[in-house]
This record gives sequence, C-alpha cells and structure tokens, in this order.
Amino acid sequence: MNQSPSQNQEITVEVAYALPQQQLIIPIKVQNGCSAEDAVKKSGMLQKFPEIDLTKNQLGIFGKLTKNDTPLRHLDRVEIYRPLIADPKEVRRQRAADGKIMKKGGGDAPPED
Repeated sequence: MNQSPSQNQEITVEVAYALPQQQLIIPIKVQNGCSAEDAVKKSGMLQKFPEIDLTKNQLGIFGKLTKNDTPLRHLDRVEIYRPLIADPKEVRRQRAADGKIMKKGGGDAPPED
C-alpha cells in the first residue's frame, strides 16, 4: 500500500525552465508541503537564469498555472513560464487585417492558384 509522505519527510520534485534553444529540468528533494516558489529558489534556477523574476514569471505544475505558495506533492514538476513576446490574439487580428489566411497548426497557408 502506498503511503503519502508525512509533513517532515522529503519528497522529490522537478523544477523546469525553457528558453527557445535550451531546456533545463532540475530534480531536487524538498520537505513535504514545500511551496512551488520555495522549490524554484532551492533548485538554483534563479542563479542560472537571472532574468527569472518570481514577481513577474508565472509558475505551473504539469502545465497548469498555479500560485507561488501552492504546496507541492511527491513527483510534481514546477514549471517557470516566460512572458509571451506577442499576444496570440493580436497576431491573429493583424494577419486577418493583412488578408493572410492561416493554415491549421499555425503559419501561413500556401497561396491558392
């Protein structure tokens, strides 16, 4: 039978951050109940990537946005999200205004003959 870790036991979590050309996932051990923000700080990710600002960058657990003070569970992966460079809705509006047709999956559709 699988027992959940008690409050003073260590659990294993991962902290992930990705740039366009680089992805880093750091597995760490933390106390059960550790917050997402505390795990990011303990991982050393802030030292490796000084551009990360936990007051601006959002955090998620397995692709779902979460609050910085969310307690973690064993084997959670905390993801640090970069701000979007362009608003996807605005990009679509601009493409429509320019008369461009988008193909499914993004990008420009080939011109019709």
